[in-house]
Amino acid sequence: MSLSPQRNEGELLLDGNFISSTYDMKKPKRFVLYLMAKRATDIIGAAAGIALLLPLFILIAILIKIEDPKGPIFFYQKRVGKNEKEFKMYKFRSMVTNAEELLKELLDKNEISGAMFKMKEDPRITRIGRFIRKTSIDELPQLWNVLKGDMSLVGPRPPLPREVEEYTKYDKKRLLVKPGCTGLWQVSGRNNLSFKQMVELDIRYIQERSFVFDMKIILKTVKVLFGTNDAF
Repeated sequence: MSLSPQRNEGELLLDGNFISSTYDMKKPKRFVLYLMAKRATDIIGAAAGIALLLPLFILIAILIKIEDPKGPIFFYQKRVGKNEKEFKMYKFRSMVTNAEELLKELLDKNEISGAMFKMKEDPRITRIGRFIRKTSIDELPQLWNVLKGDMSLVGPRPPLPREVEEYTKYDKKRLLVKPGCTGLWQVSGRNNLSFKQMVELDIRYIQERSFVFDMKIILKTVKVLFGTNDAF
């Protein structure tokens, strides 16, 4: 499927809150029901996840403190969400405490094209951090962001403000919906994809999103977490 700005069929339409296909615009009631079901799924899924994973949260917190007693357990960054609104996104800390200060020395070693930074052998990552990043356990505190309504279980990944500064008008279309803990690009190649491919997949998701599509992505995410070598 071509998702270039020049495509005519199924052209993206904006109503101030979301991008949808002409099909969605013809069935507004169905789309509203989808959004209600999506929010209900977010609340139930995030609450259940936090309750079930609490023992794991405690274990990871202990391991982080053992490796670096003076550093915090959790780490947060300002991220850009729906309609370019900034919020605090939470993670388990997987890097040294001065990671942000060290970043400027590593920017020329970026291993992914476009407005993102990824480095497979990032020297800022701690030993426990390498494990929780590879297994995506570091992302689990974002369930709190889902409960708060900053994020959804499924949607485009929220970028950093400095990344958004490099976005084109077309790239910003991925910011017109609530960001997610997982999404189409994460289960379609993740760090093996370029920034441009990520944007195309995010926009494809926005066009085709439905409750069934979301469930498929969540199920595929579970499979990826137990079998991927792409996370870093």
